Amino acid sequence: MSIATPVIEIRKLWTQFGDSVIHRDLDLSIAAGEIVGLVGGSGSGKTTLVRQILGLNRPTRGQVLVFGTDISSANVDQMARLQNRWGMLFQQGALFSALTVLDNVALPMRELRALPRRLIRDAALLKLQMAGIGPEHALKMPSELSGGMIKRVALARALALEPELLFLDEPTAGLDPASSAAFVDLIRSLHRDLRLTVVMITHDLESLLALSTKIAVLADKHVLAYDTPQQVMKIKQPFIENFFLSAHHEQQVG
Repeated sequence: MSIATPVIEIRKLWTQFGDSVIHRDLDLSIAAGEIVGLVGGSGSGKTTLVRQILGLNRPTRGQVLVFGTDISSANVDQMARLQNRWGMLFQQGALFSALTVLDNVALPMRELRALPRRLIRDAALLKLQMAGIGPEHALKMPSELSGGMIKRVALARALALEPELLFLDEPTAGLDPASSAAFVDLIRSLHRDLRLTVVMITHDLESLLALSTKIAVLADKHVLAYDTPQQVMKIKQPFIENFFLSAHHEQQVG
């Protein structure tokens, strides 16, 4: 039986800015269908790692392969095809303030220059519906939306091209507990229904444990631990113990 190619495979990655080494011999392999939570202290290189996976930064050395393609050596056409297979939800939503909700979601489809205008409109409305945003909000401007609605519109835009791979940067940051719980439920259902692979940076312990099938802990310039939440929480190491202290406490209380 053949082993499926990982969606993301990182081999012996080094990242260095001047004299500062961010990653040293970092290895990480993410299989299709996983929800991987990336955690680590400030300066551990979580955002830098995601930017390298997206091809926005090049590593000093090592390999980053996405869907089997080496990002560092990919040509323009290969990168364009890859970019159509992933979506990104930015921490603050990063909606275009001068565009309506509908136009924000439609923009990635319009940039393809391959779809009729009516089809794009209907597809954008469908993506909004999938993210829990009704058509009555389609012509609103981002300034008219709550924080939770901005997250949902941004998620709809990230799903516009029907990606297989979804990146989430602090998806519940700035949300109240009820909105955060609802957004976690939304991501979980979309992951299941669309068969997504998800890579998520988060400091929110509750959403991390609620969503992650695996947790990758970045510390000491590499992936210190990579396993299920239950197994990672058992590891005796200062950063891991401090990070999961509240979770340990809740388990003991429960």
